[in-house]
Amino acid sequence: MTEKTASKYLLNLEKHFAADNPTLLKASKIFHELDQIEYDLGLIEMDETTASKSSWWPIISLIGGNSTAKSRFINSYLGSEQLFSGIQASSHKFTVLLHNNQSTPATLPGTALDVDHRYPFYQISRKIEQRQEGEGNRINSYLELKTVNSDRLKSKLFIDAPNLSAAPISPVTSLLTKHVIENSDLVFIFTDVFDSTSPLIDELIELIATHQDSNKFVYLIDEPTATLSSPANSEVISSWQRKLSGLGLNTGEFIILPNQENSINPQSPANFAAIDQRIANVGHDRSYRVLNSLEKNIYNIENVVIPEVKDAISQWKDRATFSSLIILGFIATFAIFAEIQTGILELLIDPIIGPAILLTLIAIMTPLHILICKLQAKLIINQLNARQKELHLMENLANIFEKNMTFWRMMLPISDPIGWNKKTKARLAQISDKTRELVQSLNDNFSTYNERSFTSYSDPSDFK
Repeated sequence: MTEKTASKYLLNLEKHFAADNPTLLKASKIFHELDQIEYDLGLIEMDETTASKSSWWPIISLIGGNSTAKSRFINSYLGSEQLFSGIQASSHKFTVLLHNNQSTPATLPGTALDVDHRYPFYQISRKIEQRQEGEGNRINSYLELKTVNSDRLKSKLFIDAPNLSAAPISPVTSLLTKHVIENSDLVFIFTDVFDSTSPLIDELIELIATHQDSNKFVYLIDEPTATLSSPANSEVISSWQRKLSGLGLNTGEFIILPNQENSINPQSPANFAAIDQRIANVGHDRSYRVLNSLEKNIYNIENVVIPEVKDAISQWKDRATFSSLIILGFIATFAIFAEIQTGILELLIDPIIGPAILLTLIAIMTPLHILICKLQAKLIINQLNARQKELHLMENLANIFEKNMTFWRMMLPISDPIGWNKKTKARLAQISDKTRELVQSLNDNFSTYNERSFTSYSDPSDFK
């Protein structure tokens, strides 16, 4: 077994979290253990890592309707005098906002996001191409990266989605909206998005309903009544709660935006305390998301990747065996005709000639069966490559399949992939236990659990 070196991506993560996040530091080491297993199986290359499947940035996305509420909020919250994104109602790009110390903002094309595995849109062009042929090459038409000099963006990513009320209805927009929501730790939904109806907004409602138990949604209400009394604000929130409940959306936090008029003026800043408090927890949400991604990766090996390869191996062997049996059938048919014409059966039962004929048949069929196996394998490999793209897997299904093309595996009815054994399963179970322990340790950071309070219940004197 060759020891896999830690990928550059994991090494950078370990440096980043070494001082301030011991949970994610330990998670990166568990990811390396998982990488070693996948490398041994032939699923990934030496410098690849399963940790790159999801972004390790805390991700906050903003989804709004046709008004300027979202644009004004971005300006006010980030303290900028310019509209960085969502300027026009016709804006159709998903914009990633990233902190930068330079005073002048910079705009980078979507390809900057597509090729960098640190960001949540890594290799999204492949999914786009699968969804709509020819659009994968137009990634710059759908994505962009903007740098902003704002302290509120430090160590976070904001994703500004296009205004859905006016966004063009297309399979790509639907795909990207779903991708953003699924990969975000916190989603701000501006309630103006519900002021109009469209197929895209209907899809958004379905997405929110699917993920509403994840506690990631905050509804931002842009109302002039924000300056009024608390009872008036409560009535506004209750009104929106009733409206969204009628749409099947029954969970989520509601926050009324402060009056943002002149809010970019340092002498009169808007009060975003409630939003700041919610964003302050996004780092913890990110930690749980990363650990969930780790658990999902472990689960997928045993329940997605290996079953796909086992099915492919079984199909490969069935096809090769069937092809060889057809050839044997022709030989048997020829032998029957030969028996009718010449009485060849007497030769087959001869103690010397019979075994010689059998050995000759084996000598012919063995390389022929191997050749058939290799030809059938090419078809199976093409199927596995297509299946890998369909399932959006980084694991190389064809590579682990090719490792099974040895002489004895071609000749014997073995369907389990090389390396998939009790030892490998035990290693997976071990790192799965480590992941659960990390989740428990993360939970302990927020609990006031005192073990003595439980053990002391056995002593009746504690109740006196």
